[in-house]
Amino acid sequence: MTAPVAFLFLGETLLIPHLYPIVEALAEAAPTLPIDLWTATSVHEQLIGRWLDEAAIASVRIRRAPGFLTLPDHGPGTNPPLPAKLPTLFRLAPRLAGARIVVCAEQTSLWLPRVLPMRARFLNVLHGAGSMMNRADRRRRAAWKTIVPAEGERAALAAHGVDPESIVVTGYVKAGFRHRTPARALFADDRPIVLYAPHWQQHRSSWWQWGARAVETVIASGRYNLIFAPHQRLAEKAPEVREVAARIAHLPHVHCDLDSFAMVDGSYTAAADLYLGDTSSQVVEFLMRPRPCVFLDPLVVAWRGDPSYAMWTAGEVVTDIAALDAALARAPAAHPRFVEAQERFARAQLGDTSGAAPARAARVILDALDD
Repeated sequence: MTAPVAFLFLGETLLIPHLYPIVEALAEAAPTLPIDLWTATSVHEQLIGRWLDEAAIASVRIRRAPGFLTLPDHGPGTNPPLPAKLPTLFRLAPRLAGARIVVCAEQTSLWLPRVLPMRARFLNVLHGAGSMMNRADRRRRAAWKTIVPAEGERAALAAHGVDPESIVVTGYVKAGFRHRTPARALFADDRPIVLYAPHWQQHRSSWWQWGARAVETVIASGRYNLIFAPHQRLAEKAPEVREVAARIAHLPHVHCDLDSFAMVDGSYTAAADLYLGDTSSQVVEFLMRPRPCVFLDPLVVAWRGDPSYAMWTAGEVVTDIAALDAALARAPAAHPRFVEAQERFARAQLGDTSGAAPARAARVILDALDD
């Protein structure tokens, strides 16, 4: 019997669109190859199971990882609580003994090849995008291969000690995710849609200083439809986010989302006409198609020339919340002077966004199986 390829869906649901397109591409390229998908919760199982059923993919088996949580009160796509990661991994290790390749999209799973004598080779798909990514973690060097979207990311990882020969540039895998939620129908009229997506880490975020006022400014203008969909983990770090969302969610020109899968599947970045944020990597996905951006800088960062803030070359940076309404109003007319910077930044971060990346990643796996 052919040894299976294992995919680990053990982290937040935001990781799924970075990994699942490779499952589909691999199943299409090798219909008889057994593929095991190890899932951490019933939320993961339900989402992925529905897509597999719709596509009638018979070679893929969904399996429950040790510590699997059945969560009947969590709807499809909500970001669920997860079982303790390290105990799950070390209990899972023996069950991966029959796999030749294990594919993961987060660093925690790389503890297995780092500390255990694993026969399986680990393929790490770099999730997310943006210039603030942590590349120095020593676990990254434990991967047999690392899939990255662009040449610049290969150079950045290599500079942090990852073997350049182990890094494969494929383009942006998530661009090939085919299960987005249609978001344009959220509103009854065709006002421009503003997406406000603050980061979840306080030192990188606009939320703690300006978040509520930013939301109020967009609503008070009367010019926009607003999608308020921050990073999944913001509500965990700043519980008052839910109070703000509850106060505005009933308004006809507001759509609040703190829990659904649409927050992470690319639906909102595809639907919006104007991006409002700070340092979230969602702006990179938004810029797959250049559109106006406004960035909030309540900490007045000395950002010019700092590669961690390269996204701020893509739009106006506001350092006074009182100036936000005017910045939003002039963003469409100002957009042409930012288009070149936006295209350059997106190309450097995402590489090819045609949707071909999953097939390239699948080819890396198939070539290894032929060795």
